[in-house]
Amino acid sequence: MAEITASLVKALRETSGAGMMDCKAALKETDGDMEAAVDWLRTKGLASAAKKSGRVAAEGLVGIVAEGTRGSVVEVNSETDFVARNEGFQAIVGGVLSLANGVEGDLDKLLSSTFPGSDKSVADYVTAAVGTIGENMNVRRMDTISVNKGVVVSYVHNQVVPGMGKIGVLVGLESEGDVEKLAALAKQIAMHVAATSPLATNVEELDQAIVEREKNVLAAEARESGKPENIIEKMIEGRIRKFYQEVVLLSQTFVIDGENTVEKAVKNAEGDVGAPIKVVGFVRMELGQGIEKEESDFAAEVAAAVKS
Repeated sequence: MAEITASLVKALRETSGAGMMDCKAALKETDGDMEAAVDWLRTKGLASAAKKSGRVAAEGLVGIVAEGTRGSVVEVNSETDFVARNEGFQAIVGGVLSLANGVEGDLDKLLSSTFPGSDKSVADYVTAAVGTIGENMNVRRMDTISVNKGVVVSYVHNQVVPGMGKIGVLVGLESEGDVEKLAALAKQIAMHVAATSPLATNVEELDQAIVEREKNVLAAEARESGKPENIIEKMIEGRIRKFYQEVVLLSQTFVIDGENTVEKAVKNAEGDVGAPIKVVGFVRMELGQGIEKEESDFAAEVAAAVKS
């Protein structure tokens, strides 16, 4: 019997798109014959993933879990919203999500973890499921937030099933105060984050490259007015403060009351909670964000299909 080497398994995996264990089994069944192994995978419905792996997967679900002082959010993509509403796909997201809090935000560690109830890694399990479900799928990203003492609370916007939807938000608050009241405040802040998409929790955490780019744009606009440099500097200072109010969570107007900043609303809540409150941070994950979707001509696709 031919020796089944790691390089042979790797080559078959790259050719077929099937999972590592499936490729190893196929090579054993076919005594190391690459072409026969591909055919074997095809008969098992496992090689079809290769043809689908190049297609854009920008739909799917954002799954979220919060347990006490830790929470995680994961994006699992499919090609169509129809598949995202499939119970089989949702079960995959649920399986991935059940592992998320244990890997501390490490996507590679998540992908290499054993999928619940199987002998496959998450990466291999999802690849194998492509052939079953019929669309390209991938676990695209994840994030985690934790606090020492307090709560991490989740919120899902456009929820499809409990804990899964189009936008997932986690908010972490540290406090020695009443946990239930603290959680209620965190939920309101999470809803605010879903609505306003802040870039950072506070000014200090805001990416300085973003600030500098904004200053450069504001300076160029101000110079177009022909005003002197000393006036331009003051104009920029004022506009940057306004910019912070738009993109920094604690500086934003709290959408729940429409009056106070989020920072002020948190301060006001300390009396009710019974202790000081610190906003540790937030995570906001929106389905498909940053993915370039291909624009297709449906009529042309139909015509091409007819010709073929």
